Formats: sequence, structure tokens, C-alpha cells
Amino acid sequence: MPRGRSTFTKRQKEQARQQKQRDKAERRNQRKQEKPEGIVDEMRELRDHAEAQAALFNIGSDEPSSADPSTPDDSKGIER
Repeated sequence: MPRGRSTFTKRQKEQARQQKQRDKAERRNQRKQEKPEGIVDEMRELRDHAEAQAALFNIGSDEPSSADPSTPDDSKGIER
């Protein structure tokens, strides 16, 4: 029994759909492979910027500044 035109058309549509799925999966995999490199560079850039800002404001330095209110003042010492 010969196949009709509708069977051929259905098969062609199904093959096209499967090819689109394969192409889409391939593009998705390529984006996943490229993505980590961009994130690492962006994180490094943000970290460098944060370090520069911290240096400007002396945040994270081991030496307390004289204007730091959290350090106890000897002239107002606690009586013992």
C-alpha cells in the first residue's frame, strides 16, 4: 500500500522539528561553555574594584586610625 502525501509531510515536519531541537541543544551547550569564563572575569573585575574602594576608605586595614570611634581613648580610661 503506497504512502500518501500526508504521511510524507508529517515525516518531513517531524524531522525538521527534531533538527531544530538538536540545533537548540547545541547552542545551549555552547552558551554554557562560554558562560563560566565571563563570570570569572566579571568576578575578578568586581573584586579588584572592591579592593580599590577599600583602599580609598582604609577599610580592612590592620592599623586603627585616630578618628576611629570604636577604639578606646586612654584619656577617658575606666576607673579600676
